[in-house]
Amino acid sequence: MALDRARSWGRALAIGLLMSMCFTLAVFGWFATAIRTYTGLPLGGAMLALALAGPFVQPQFPVYALTRRLSRARMGWLPAALTGACVYVGTEWALPKLFGDTLGHGLYASRWMRQAADLAGAPGLSLVLLVANAATAEAWAAWTMASAPASAARTGARGPHVNPRERRVVPFGLRVREARPPVLVIVALAAALTGYGVLRLRQLDAGPAGTPLTAGIVQGNVSHYDQWRAEIGAYATVRMVLDTYFGMSNEILQRGPIDLLVWPETVYPTTFGAPKSDDGAALDREIIAFATHAGVPLIFGAYDVDGATEYNAAFFLGAPGDSGASESRLVATYRKAWPFPLTEHVPAFLDTPRVRAWLPWLGTWQAGTGTKVVPLRLADGRTLRVAPLICYDVLDPTLALAATRAGADLIVTLSNDSWFADGAGPRQHLLGAAFRSMETRRPQLRATNTGISAVITPAGDIVTRGELNARTGMIATVVPQRAPITLAVAWGDWLGPVALVLGALLLVSRPGRSAGSARSPRRRAA
Repeated sequence: MALDRARSWGRALAIGLLMSMCFTLAVFGWFATAIRTYTGLPLGGAMLALALAGPFVQPQFPVYALTRRLSRARMGWLPAALTGACVYVGTEWALPKLFGDTLGHGLYASRWMRQAADLAGAPGLSLVLLVANAATAEAWAAWTMASAPASAARTGARGPHVNPRERRVVPFGLRVREARPPVLVIVALAAALTGYGVLRLRQLDAGPAGTPLTAGIVQGNVSHYDQWRAEIGAYATVRMVLDTYFGMSNEILQRGPIDLLVWPETVYPTTFGAPKSDDGAALDREIIAFATHAGVPLIFGAYDVDGATEYNAAFFLGAPGDSGASESRLVATYRKAWPFPLTEHVPAFLDTPRVRAWLPWLGTWQAGTGTKVVPLRLADGRTLRVAPLICYDVLDPTLALAATRAGADLIVTLSNDSWFADGAGPRQHLLGAAFRSMETRRPQLRATNTGISAVITPAGDIVTRGELNARTGMIATVVPQRAPITLAVAWGDWLGPVALVLGALLLVSRPGRSAGSARSPRRRAA
């Protein structure tokens, strides 16, 4: 509505830039605390930096603003709504966002409507929301034509900048007829999402039942390793972390038989399998001995090394007896595909001694090769095909989609959300993870250091979750899925490029009617 009242291209662009800054502060204000923690900036400076970054981390808003102004001048409201929605979603795809967010995530609260994520992912829900939003604005404009002047009705202009003495009353019946088309569009979109969701949930409930998997997930609530190292030393810190996870895991094992044990990202804060000291080698052997004693596979996070290059990685220790081994052994390693920018990974063009001297908090990890499916043999002889994801990986849908195409029947996510500090960060991260399960229709086990650890069903339901900043040992049962491939899995992240091309074609196409003729009944009423 604000964009429709903008009288110039410059004002429309300014509104779009302001939208991006306000959205960034409203939704990701918690990130300012993380910036302060890593860089040492005061909170006010961190908030200012975050606001100024808005147009870069939410570029779809200014692009949408310019698209809206152009399309509303050349076509009717519905083609303009579709054009703007396509360009918005296409821009999000072409210029990937720092947190993988999109407006469609807001529909998670509706168990029925969110199920359409298996068609085109969360961006598909965003497109529907944007069209419905434009329809809402159009319906409101039609209803409030009762207070618009005759000249505004003739030209389709809106806004308070007209002579009040020119105002004329539009009959109630005509206002209803004018508002009816956009209202029907809103109802139709909501009904389509709801109907599809009900159908998909029934199909999921009636699907073939597999063999249940019982997993133990450990959330030790141990973080800020650097502070512990400064206080008690590196070895004592690792010793404390391992003892915490050994003890909590033993408690889980005593509560009942499990098939798999999962620890979080970087729970072992050093290299595994390539020790840097005799103490490190002894700790490696302790982890293997613990997994052997537990008698089940263990998945945990640590560092992997290749020459002088280190990676944030997930390690898979098999159950004793796998391939005749008398003890647990390393069966696979997955290297994090998307290290977080700057704090974990620095692009080569920025990675210079001078930059590191200015910013001593820069990370040193490198990116892994990407998608991987790990066949993991369980103690009862079954083979589990795991799609591993580490922290930031879960915000990129292409990794989970590709792993599912490659035959994964379970997603296992290891994360360390302690750097989020206070605020909505951990909940937003969990929300993004839930969409990976809906898009792929695969259950997910999620282990984090400080929360929020969770178990997610193929329908996106969070059936078990730990509390934030609390020690939690969870036992949960899921059913690994080899269900039919969804459209999102088959076609991947397809909507973004399609929407971008379609939006561009609509913008350059010859309009069939002008914006004024699209409102001809209002012109007649005036």
